[in-house]
Amino acid sequence: MNVEKILAIAGKPGLFELKVQTRSGFLAESLLDGKKITVGLRSNVSLLSEISMYTYTEEKPLVEIMRAIAVKENEGPTAVSHKDDNVKLIAYFKEILPDYDEDRVYASDIKKLLNWYNILQAKGLVSKEEPKVESAEEVKEQVVKEVKTKETKEPKEVKEKKEAKPKAKK
Repeated sequence: MNVEKILAIAGKPGLFELKVQTRSGFLAESLLDGKKITVGLRSNVSLLSEISMYTYTEEKPLVEIMRAIAVKENEGPTAVSHKDDNVKLIAYFKEILPDYDEDRVYASDIKKLLNWYNILQAKGLVSKEEPKVESAEEVKEQVVKEVKTKETKEPKEVKEKKEAKPKAKK
């Protein structure tokens, strides 16, 4: 599940995908209706990958909770709607995250989570697969490949100028 570019914007329903950054903010596309909006720097925006929910022992990232829902629902939509009554929502959520902090996680938070999950599920962005943990060697290899690719894409004049510059004396 990759939610690195998925945003929640205060005052706007649903979720948005980050498209382009601009000097005065960014352009985002709604996952509900596909409309594009411009968002200023003063707007309250949260990346889904940065949001967590409280448990009694730690803060659990939203991505892990959504993965637990995907496992429970076999990557399908949730069995309960975000519009169901609070008792039903809380009972469902306790099955997914039994040790959540009942004093700090409200029914409105659960409603929002289930709504977001269903939006992402409809777009095919949820997965019950564990994220691949890359070793330091794999990351290093990717960086080296990117650097080599950038070097080969530089115009010939730029390369010649770089090579022609005298080195500073020590």
